[in-house]
Amino acid sequence: MSPRLMPLEPPYDDDIGALLAKWMPPGAAVEPLKLFRTMAHHKDLFDRMRPLGAGILGRGTIDPAEREIVIDRVCARCGCDYEWGVHVTSFGAAVGLSPEKLAATVTATADDPIWTKRESLLIRLVDELHDTSTVSDALYDELDKHWDKAQLIELTIINGFYHLIAYVANTFQIAPEDWAARFPSQSS
Repeated sequence: MSPRLMPLEPPYDDDIGALLAKWMPPGAAVEPLKLFRTMAHHKDLFDRMRPLGAGILGRGTIDPAEREIVIDRVCARCGCDYEWGVHVTSFGAAVGLSPEKLAATVTATADDPIWTKRESLLIRLVDELHDTSTVSDALYDELDKHWDKAQLIELTIINGFYHLIAYVANTFQIAPEDWAARFPSQSS
């Protein structure tokens, strides 16, 4: 598929260049993500989204490996190969997730033995939110035993934020980054 909205290309005007630089990690070895260069078509909204995205990735209270399981599962459930690949490549190994666990965010169910008890709860959380836009009392009671109230809010917001990102990437058919992973085959 061809992108419906082409990402901005350099040279960027000063405002866009500064905005893109804020979204990328300092000293990043890759050009600003196609997602960011697409969202920069609406620079005011894009700029307002940054604090939440940065807060999730840089100042959250959720264990980074658990955060990435949630993000990767949200992307998988939304069929967002683009964002799944960016996160798997950029964060997966760095937070200690094995290639098998990363693939399982796409291919495994919550009761697959690859998951720990806590990880299984995270998969169930993503799946219930995706399927029903809420969480059952039974699942909430289990989550409440493992994460405090602020973390339960954070987990819910992570889910919603990455649904938003998946919607943008999918709607505008953003092409995968050349360096990013792709969904594993679901047929074995």
